[in-house]
Amino acid sequence: MNMADAGVETASRRRALTLSWLAYAAYYLGRKAFSAIKMPVQRDLALESSALGALDTMSLVAYAFGQFVSGTVGDRIGPRRLVGFGMLLSALACAAFGASSAVFALGAWSFLNGLAQSTGWPGTTRVVAEWTEPARRATVMGRWATCYQVGGFVATPLAGFVAAHYGWRCAMFVPACFMALVGCTVLVRLPSPAAAPALGSASEPVARAQLGVLKNGALWLYGTSYFFIKLVRYALMLWLPYYLTLVEGYAVERSAYVASAFDAGGVAGVILIGRLADRTRRFSKPGLCALWIALLVPVLFVYSRVGAGSVLVDVAMLAMLGALLFGPDSLLSGAAAQDLGGAAAPAMAVGFVNGLGSCGSVLQGLVIPPLAKHFGWAAMFPTLAVFALGAVVALAPVLGRRGPGVAAGE
Repeated sequence: MNMADAGVETASRRRALTLSWLAYAAYYLGRKAFSAIKMPVQRDLALESSALGALDTMSLVAYAFGQFVSGTVGDRIGPRRLVGFGMLLSALACAAFGASSAVFALGAWSFLNGLAQSTGWPGTTRVVAEWTEPARRATVMGRWATCYQVGGFVATPLAGFVAAHYGWRCAMFVPACFMALVGCTVLVRLPSPAAAPALGSASEPVARAQLGVLKNGALWLYGTSYFFIKLVRYALMLWLPYYLTLVEGYAVERSAYVASAFDAGGVAGVILIGRLADRTRRFSKPGLCALWIALLVPVLFVYSRVGAGSVLVDVAMLAMLGALLFGPDSLLSGAAAQDLGGAAAPAMAVGFVNGLGSCGSVLQGLVIPPLAKHFGWAAMFPTLAVFALGAVVALAPVLGRRGPGVAAGE
């Protein structure tokens, strides 16, 4: 490859990674808006908290199912079409949700949004896999995976601000407009590397690779652990603003700002764990994930006792929770899963792990409201600590499994 070609490839790589980062951050605008506006929606439409949980569940069931489909399809049609059209569909669903009042309609649009949102992680992480060599994948993914912390960090306070000043319906219209813009940009501007695996009619080797990945027991253990990780993460992501308003007495807008500390801490967590995963010889990728989750458990117990309406305490503790949770979340569902998928089936491996994990996010919607009703909202955090222990146990059989990043350096 001459210097001119190398320069073109470098520019294309930067554009692919930047645009995929922006795309997944934008997905979160449409995914987290509802968590920030639950209280005004509840007041305006006279809904029970169980109905709010049911709307979450509708979206998350569709998201879990869609992960399996999107991962398989993404390896065959490529990430540009999967992500581009997925974002446009999510934009449509968010706009329609904001224009609706009937619970049935809200549930239908939530379900469609969940399906559309499921195209994001398999599609965008496939972009990273195509443009990154395996030995540096965890480091690159660690920086790249800040997209969903930054997206969440912006999405919650943005929705809270718009809802406070312009109403909760506008808090759904604004993300819809931005996602539609980014989706169109992806369709027009996202490049593919010259060495990308064959797609479409020439995808029979891809199908064989996907079948081989499904037979790998480590994939199922990763998915089981991610089930518990995602249960914890989504319980916090979807209920923190509501908890801070109802229990600690914050206004809707302030609760959205304070809850964003959870995502802000996650930025540091994913960058650090990515760098460690490619450099440490002591821990494998699943071993590193297990260590961080084990540290998360006591922090969840402590927060249930010290969170008492103090902004500084809440911000510090939520940032710590975010760092310890988002780090293993991004590594297990990103670089570790991509290692299992190899060059031909990274989207399917990522989609499968994320699909099993998303079943956990569905379960939290069925667990948290009745738990809070019978035992109080403070019981949420010790319960989540127990689920976090489940994630550690699931990884126990593969703690010594090393991916290509570490192996290459030995």
